[in-house]
Amino acid sequence: MKKIKVGVIGVGYLGEHHARVYSQLKGVQLAGVVDLDKNRADEIAKKVAAKPYYDYKELIDLVDAVSIVVPTPLHYRIASDFLKNGVDILLEKPMTTTVSEAERLLKIAKTKKLILQIGHIERYNSAVKALESIIDRPMYIESRRFGPFADRVSDVDVILDLMIHDIDIVLSLVYSDIRSINATGVSVMTSHNDIANAHIEFKNGCVANLTVSRMSIDKLRKISIYQPETYFTLDYKEQEIILHKRIWNRVNNRMVPEISTENIDLIKEEPLKAELASFIESVRKRKKPIVSGIEGKKALEVALAVLEDTRKRRLLLDEDSNGGSKGAISRHRR
Repeated sequence: MKKIKVGVIGVGYLGEHHARVYSQLKGVQLAGVVDLDKNRADEIAKKVAAKPYYDYKELIDLVDAVSIVVPTPLHYRIASDFLKNGVDILLEKPMTTTVSEAERLLKIAKTKKLILQIGHIERYNSAVKALESIIDRPMYIESRRFGPFADRVSDVDVILDLMIHDIDIVLSLVYSDIRSINATGVSVMTSHNDIANAHIEFKNGCVANLTVSRMSIDKLRKISIYQPETYFTLDYKEQEIILHKRIWNRVNNRMVPEISTENIDLIKEEPLKAELASFIESVRKRKKPIVSGIEGKKALEVALAVLEDTRKRRLLLDEDSNGGSKGAISRHRR
């Protein structure tokens, strides 16, 4: 079996793990790692027995595929350069900074018949993969994703950093167009939203309530999905699913509904390893990725719509605040 030559562009916190996993995957040759920080590139290259590079363009003619793990504003330029030169790519989320950039990447990939996968890693969580096969008709979804503040993502809004994961999961479970989005956000440590909530209503009646925070001391990554007669609670961190099901028991000669619980048996694996192995399989077999550029663009569209709604709400609040006591009365009435 011919080895797939891959490279990793950007070996910061997450990129280092991409390099580590590629160096361990069968049928893969890690041809090089790239970082503008020469010391960092040298350090990671030594760890994974690969060659360091300091300009991504040096790698374009040496690889079949790459992971692009750089700040989002650089996604479009780097991804388009690789696609135009016939290289398959796994592009970390969020896909790009704008929807138009995402559409242009999709067009290039389609024209060149290349693999364009987006790094929504939660799709490769063992619990999520199991959930997709047992969900029937979700009608209410409650998601909470909390974690401590990290300076390395202080230049990114929490909606594009964290909530976009949950948006992608919800879109993969609910087969319906969105009717409305109502969102709010609060800046605490940065100039961006550090805490945010989005209330999303779908045309089929399903409602999703997503809350994210990077101001929490502890990590919490859970989602609950409710549908007729059953609901599921999923813990991303522990890769666990509990099924809650309505059952009927006879009590004093009448049937009474009760809730039974059952842990779903899962074979756990590292989500990043599953994601990169799936990417390599798509490259080798020339098949559509689980999370293609199409899914990545959809998640980006919704995330940007949520972000815009938080901005509009903040402007309204600012206008009310500037209105003095009259504004306070208006807020109370609303």
